[in-house]
Amino acid sequence: MFEKRRKPNRLKGYDYSRSKHYYVTVCAQDRGHHFGRVENGAMNLNGVGEIVNERWGWLSERYDYVELDEYVVMPNHLHGILAIRPGDADRSRPVPTGKAKTKSLSELIGAFKTTSSKRIREGGLAFFQWQRSFHDHVIRDDEDLNRVREYIRENPARWAFDEENPENQVKG
Repeated sequence: MFEKRRKPNRLKGYDYSRSKHYYVTVCAQDRGHHFGRVENGAMNLNGVGEIVNERWGWLSERYDYVELDEYVVMPNHLHGILAIRPGDADRSRPVPTGKAKTKSLSELIGAFKTTSSKRIREGGLAFFQWQRSFHDHVIRDDEDLNRVREYIRENPARWAFDEENPENQVKG
């Protein structure tokens, strides 16, 4: 029997702990709508969405080399820009000697998923899971950064036409 192989979704040979802006999309398992509703073009978070929002902000509190830029929690996913800056401390655990390691983008998203899942489950949504992996885009320059910021800001207003929205106003 053949094992299905997943398509790699990271740039081969790229160091994802280097100082750069990264655009990420993290989805709920099966694209389940757990985080709230878009109403009149604005996202209204429910309790689970508030946990996701809080845990995203936690990344920059926990890791001094992480800066968060534009982001939005949608009904079934999160779009965000995360910048890794030169840093010399990983406050997630004590390091007995030497310089602490800067976590890679995958490690940071893993920490976000783990801590948010734990809080969500503690809040009563025992079956909640994030989709495996995440989508990323290495932001190349200021023009690319501004384009992604605009996309994120406009995401709630475009939800009415999104194919993942069960109330999609334009059925195809």
